[in-house]
Amino acid sequence: MEFKNLHNQDKPLLIGNVWDVPSTKTAEKLNFQAIGTSSSAIASILGYNDGEEMEFSELEYFVKRIAINTNLPLSVDLESGYSRKPKEIVNHIKRLAKLGAVGINIEDSVVSEKRILLNANDFAKTLKEIKEELEKENVGVFINVRTDTFILLQENVIEETKKRIQLYQNAGANGIFVPCIEKENDIKEIVNCTKLPINVMCMPNLPSFDKLTELGVKRISMGNFIFDKMYNQFEKITKVILNQESFNSIF
Repeated sequence: MEFKNLHNQDKPLLIGNVWDVPSTKTAEKLNFQAIGTSSSAIASILGYNDGEEMEFSELEYFVKRIAINTNLPLSVDLESGYSRKPKEIVNHIKRLAKLGAVGINIEDSVVSEKRILLNANDFAKTLKEIKEELEKENVGVFINVRTDTFILLQENVIEETKKRIQLYQNAGANGIFVPCIEKENDIKEIVNCTKLPINVMCMPNLPSFDKLTELGVKRISMGNFIFDKMYNQFEKITKVILNQESFNSIF
């Protein structure tokens, strides 16, 4: 499986995070090896908060338009699966695979009034059922399991992360995504606790790509940060036009 092999390179797989066809075309132009949707960016475009506020069918439409317009391997951020029922999650994954997705991200937290971690054993059980069902139906997507311990926990974060990684590895995860991890020692400890490829995400104090390679990281994501920065620039550019009462600044 080509996408899976991209996680075994000497350098980490840098994922071009996209949210529409133009961002996908840009990722292609810049020679990214693979792309991944940002659920937060897509939700923002549609006026939702991140955390499964949009319908799965809305996400599916975006994935369809992106997939039709690229030959790059595409991974889809499925949040928590858009259901708590394994069979429904499997159905969602099958629909995405049919559109051309070769991987998914699925996370062990959900948002109600605020984001909370799911019970690790229950989530691992769900994951195992999903993996078994997909294998039975010969659907070979790369399952990148996101654990939100570094987003949500203040204490014993390393121990809890390692515990969850072991459970998810045993349940059939293909990779582990640990967003918001930044410290070199933390990254090293997490990388060394599993044979699965570790995915980190853009953060203010994230080490350089060379250092992440040295630490054994196998995948790097951009999240929604470039999307947010882009709209920040849009506001600044528009402000200049309004202040100057002229379009000269954009040419």
